[in-house]
Amino acid sequence: MPLLRFDLVAGRSPAELKTLLDAAHEAMLEAFKVPARDRYQIVHEHVASTMIVEDTGLDIPRTEKIVMLQVTSRPRSQEMKVSFYRLLCEKLEERCGISPSDVMVNIVTNSDADWSFGRGRAQFLTKEL
Repeated sequence: MPLLRFDLVAGRSPAELKTLLDAAHEAMLEAFKVPARDRYQIVHEHVASTMIVEDTGLDIPRTEKIVMLQVTSRPRSQEMKVSFYRLLCEKLEERCGISPSDVMVNIVTNSDADWSFGRGRAQFLTKEL
């Protein structure tokens, strides 16, 4: 936890996807201070015609390299979130050649009772985590 769900236009190679996921994980580690093995990432690939990501009137150009990322997480501070946005864009641009204008993030916050990591238990509530 956090859970990162990536929506991407199909066509990246397995190596490109690994680099993208590794970069996002590093940004998460640095910004949210989570343990290294706290890694939950899911990629959904779409044909280009099924992803419409416009700019809400901000004049932000988009390409087929768009990364739409939804992060589901326990509450994080505003500073942590802003740091994550910045670090994610820096790492994706440096390692993947993805422009910051092609990175969009949505953070969904939930509570400890909203997580079960398996075995039918709520590990945050039982203090296993």
